[in-house]
Amino acid sequence: MVTSYLHETIMAKIIENGIKREASCTEELFAMRDSLDVLGGKWKLMILRYLTNRPDQMIHFKKLERSIEGISAKMLSKELKEMETNLLITRTIQDTKPITVTYAVTEYGKSVFPVTETLVNWGIIHREKIKKSMNSSES
Repeated sequence: MVTSYLHETIMAKIIENGIKREASCTEELFAMRDSLDVLGGKWKLMILRYLTNRPDQMIHFKKLERSIEGISAKMLSKELKEMETNLLITRTIQDTKPITVTYAVTEYGKSVFPVTETLVNWGIIHREKIKKSMNSSES
């Protein structure tokens, strides 16, 4: 059973010259925009979550393409390149015949796990809430 999400107001903290202070609203919005620039879009968080959940596996491009329903090869390639540029994943060329490429989440990429965990939990709660709402409106 999923429990409801408890909302608290938490101000982000910024450390400047060794002094911790609360971020201003503008600073929080800039930080949010930076995060969305790196993680935004339909696919990046799903790709990252998939790779994070399989840390000991060598994940090939085709396996990713088959596992993430609805993503095209072109889009997957674009997203993987952007994620590699942002140090979230590594791309390793394997010395095989034919040459294969594998992908893995970096330690830095793993820092996004709490974000994806929160989104998964919120999504489960939201889906249940919508189902209940639809069921009660049909009655």
